[in-house]
Amino acid sequence: MRSRSTRVSLIAAAVALVAGAGIATIGPASAADAPTNFQSAYEYSVANPNATPPGANNFGCPLSFLHPRPVVLVHGTFENMYDNWGTMSPTLQAAGFCVFALNYGSVDPTRTINGTGDIPTSAKELSAFIDQVLAKTGASKVDIVGHSQGGMMPRYYIKNLGGASKVNKLIGLAPSNHGTTVAGLSNLLTSIPLAKSFIDTQCPACSQQFAGSEFLTQLNAGGETDPAVKYTVIQTRYDEVVTPYTSAWLAPASNVKNKLVQDMCPLDPVEHIGIAWDPLVIQQTMHELDSRLPAVVACL
Repeated sequence: MRSRSTRVSLIAAAVALVAGAGIATIGPASAADAPTNFQSAYEYSVANPNATPPGANNFGCPLSFLHPRPVVLVHGTFENMYDNWGTMSPTLQAAGFCVFALNYGSVDPTRTINGTGDIPTSAKELSAFIDQVLAKTGASKVDIVGHSQGGMMPRYYIKNLGGASKVNKLIGLAPSNHGTTVAGLSNLLTSIPLAKSFIDTQCPACSQQFAGSEFLTQLNAGGETDPAVKYTVIQTRYDEVVTPYTSAWLAPASNVKNKLVQDMCPLDPVEHIGIAWDPLVIQQTMHELDSRLPAVVACL
């Protein structure tokens, strides 16, 4: 199952690199029309690059006593808000959360992929979006759920762009907090001049997420977290993109939770792309957003 998912992920990334822009759309109107897996969501988003995931970006959504903060969903590298959050978004919305999502970090606006641009610049895009959400909803803070780069990049926003006063909680799903070796591929790519040049121009975020990069060294210097923000990392031992999988963990602190999927459901085979679609992970995410909700669904 993991190898099949990996092939789907790699094919999706390759197609995305050469795909042109499609027709903008607001996406399916209801959770009933939502995609059921990453592959179908990705195929739809290639033709509809501005599609919004079901349940997201209703700026008239009323905050409630039970859910007083908007939830902002932040996609990962080579992804977009639709293919990353096609199930998470409508599930959160159905549970009573006000959900918002954005596309960010496009190096070339004629392409259908996002999350490839310079990470500090992407963090500024996130900052502007959160300001918009706060202004429209009247909330004082948001909760963030991010996948891969989207679970790490908000830490730059929190640390360097004033985000600590605007974020209550950051939940990272397989986040690249300490970068990745991509199973050793990062060293090979950076040692080949043409490959390095391509990465630096077409995907600055890729090289910035390699383990030991200058960006990550600076991000993690002086403490990985802010005491004013709560952090949860949910990771799978079968992550084939953020490698080793333990590089997702944040340093232990009173405001940090590091959770391994297989500690909760030992037979869950979910990998990097699938983690945002996994029923257990979605339920865990909702529990972290609202502790009154159950933490675990039935395991495989």
